[in-house]
Amino acid sequence: MSDTTADAGILARERIIAGPKFNRWLVPPAALAIHLSIGMAYGFSVFWLPMTKLLSGTDAAACANLGFFAQMFTSTCNWTVPAVNHIFETFIAVLGISAFIWGGWLEHAGPRKAGFYAALCWGGGLVLGGIGVSIHQLWLVYLGCGLIGGIGQGLGYITPVSTLIKWFPDRRGLATGFAIMGFGGGAMIGAPIAVKLMSVFSVGGVSGVPTTLMVMGAIYLVAMSLGAFGFRVPPNGWKPAGWVPKAEKSTGLISSHHVHLSRAWRTPQFWMVWIVLCMNVTAGIGVLSMASPMFQDVFGGELLGLKGSGTAGLSVEQKAAIAAAAAGLVGLISLFNSVGRLAWASASDYLGRKATYFVFFVLGIVLYCTLPTLGHMGLAALFVVTVCVVMSMYGGGFATVPAYLADLFGTQMVGAIHGRLLTAWSVAGVAGPMLIASLRQTQLDAGVANTLVYDRTLYILAGLLLVGLIANAMVRPVNAKYHMTEAELAHERSLQHEASSDEAQQAAAARGPFGVIGVLAWLAVGIPFLIGVYIALAKAAALF
Repeated sequence: MSDTTADAGILARERIIAGPKFNRWLVPPAALAIHLSIGMAYGFSVFWLPMTKLLSGTDAAACANLGFFAQMFTSTCNWTVPAVNHIFETFIAVLGISAFIWGGWLEHAGPRKAGFYAALCWGGGLVLGGIGVSIHQLWLVYLGCGLIGGIGQGLGYITPVSTLIKWFPDRRGLATGFAIMGFGGGAMIGAPIAVKLMSVFSVGGVSGVPTTLMVMGAIYLVAMSLGAFGFRVPPNGWKPAGWVPKAEKSTGLISSHHVHLSRAWRTPQFWMVWIVLCMNVTAGIGVLSMASPMFQDVFGGELLGLKGSGTAGLSVEQKAAIAAAAAGLVGLISLFNSVGRLAWASASDYLGRKATYFVFFVLGIVLYCTLPTLGHMGLAALFVVTVCVVMSMYGGGFATVPAYLADLFGTQMVGAIHGRLLTAWSVAGVAGPMLIASLRQTQLDAGVANTLVYDRTLYILAGLLLVGLIANAMVRPVNAKYHMTEAELAHERSLQHEASSDEAQQAAAARGPFGVIGVLAWLAVGIPFLIGVYIALAKAAALF
């Protein structure tokens, strides 16, 4: 070990360059530990209703028509659902912004430091949010869960990407699919835990939201820190034993060259892929946000074997049974959103990234346009299957895009470039729900029946997929003028404290043991994930 490495801090990148006995399959569980934690973002809706019932004996007259900003500082009035559910939009927006700002820093700092800072922000943000709930100050909840937690999500989301792609040059899609699968599955684990904890910590019939947030923040802080310290980066020039890269074709999209962050976002390819991700996410969020109410409105009594659709005239018990069936659909959506990330990203290693997105958009357009017909025909089972396939492609789009970027721009700065691209998610995460809500309300105001109000919305979402299809078709290989020169590449690698080529060749020649540590690492992330899958399938049983 060099003097420089010996003197470096425990979080420094040069301290985590892997030796010749390291097994690359120890990296995916470290990535999953982080993504399964920040993936609780998708399960935050379990807090919204309990957060509106924290105070008893409030003055109804004084609290009537209290505006959003007044609710931020009131300590005597309960919050409304619209006032609290903007927290989700906040940390999704901050996720993209923070990934944009600190993506370049992350490439130099390394995954251990970035992952540990992400743990501090996400775990600490939830703890601070819990304190805000306990003293009934909504602005503090937004600061903790929304702003600081959002920064943790942004750092945590992009932390594993570059490292995994460099460890798996032969299976880029599989590598990123493993990590980003965790973000889709985090809610399957976190949401049931949150519901149970809120019940355990409830006092006098008031849900234990504050303690739950603080406890989960502490759990996530530990889990993400363990993941961060499990990261190792490959030496410069490392490749799997026996693997030979395919010869680069002049017309192919997979390049052996690298593009610097400062140039990548100025290329037309970056903005075409940005549109691809934005359109796929906006359309997917549209289905995600309205799947449950759409399922109940369209099928209603038919789910109970009654004639006619809709929920008008049904008893409270019948409506509860329908709501349970809709909850089963939400559970299946979470499962397919998660598993689809690994499945589609892995498939892209064989199909190619551009072809995979072609499937997403063409098949998506067909399925989105089919959903209204399935609803009119009362084919609930086919409707569920179609929604699940759509959501698998929604998740698959997230998992495939880092490998798409690595193909186009090289692996040297792919994490930072991915961070810039995630602004597409921020735009879609805010604009998508607003678009869907406004379209739905406009049609209801125009007198469109509840059973038909989703038809035009789904056709419009199919139109967004058409825009994404066109953008994907326009992606071409990056012009050589944007490639880094040998001197630029050497300078960038010096900033990352890369190992020498001799060390890299030594590491490449060996295959490290998996061992007990590997088994324990995979069990630590695999068992909670499988429990989440079981819970999702148990909820889905209500559909049948």
